[in-house]
Amino acid sequence: MTDASQGWTALVLAGQRPGVDRLAAHFGREAKALIPVAGTPMLARVLRALADCPDIARIIVLAQDAPALLEDPSLAWTTGDARIEARISGRTISGSVLAAVSDPAVGLPVLVTTADNVMLTPATIAEFIAGAVAADVSVAMVERGNLESAVGPNRRTWLTFSDGAFTGANLFALCGKGSANALRFWEKVEADRKSVLRLAAHFGPVLMVRLLLRRMTLAQALAAAGNKLGASAAPVLLSDGRMGVDVDKPEDHALAESLLGTSGA
Repeated sequence: MTDASQGWTALVLAGQRPGVDRLAAHFGREAKALIPVAGTPMLARVLRALADCPDIARIIVLAQDAPALLEDPSLAWTTGDARIEARISGRTISGSVLAAVSDPAVGLPVLVTTADNVMLTPATIAEFIAGAVAADVSVAMVERGNLESAVGPNRRTWLTFSDGAFTGANLFALCGKGSANALRFWEKVEADRKSVLRLAAHFGPVLMVRLLLRRMTLAQALAAAGNKLGASAAPVLLSDGRMGVDVDKPEDHALAESLLGTSGA
């Protein structure tokens, strides 16, 4: 794996699909990333968590209007932090990440997260990084019981395997050369990212049948998928159940505000 002694680069995906973002419109904002949660815009929360983590040496905000996002008054503090920069994103998420990773000035290892990942904390980032260094690609996951213990019953995209049901935490690590293979594949199947069965269909019938019959653990499924791509892949289970909560809908926003409190802590 890549030597992380010089620190990690964090990519923050802060763009949105063409047209009006319904959640942004609901809150009277043009950019979803700038919707306040408990008094602080989402992007500001995520950038502060990354900036406060000693493992992170560089932070790149990727969005169609990334420079304009950092001009928001809530993000004025970022101009004084030389680690933080803005880059215009490309046509697809995976393509934009691949372009950044391929930049010799960036390199590996890279942590990828999203602007709506408002439960992110320096402690969680450190926990994830510690568990991510053994694979080309690592995916942060939260086990269902852990999430429901932290936030109560919750409607999420649950992926069910023989060892339980899990949801993603919008946190990925790219540590080895095989990660480029995974990103190229992901660009082809991005539209199917919310369905484990549609994703499995891209890997062939054997894997799909094993998943349907729930004969694979989460780790086995990721390892098998990685083998197909020429990349080692592994999950990292996070201890903070709240990390399964992101902000895609008004009810997510209400839950996030309840969890974070009016003080924004």
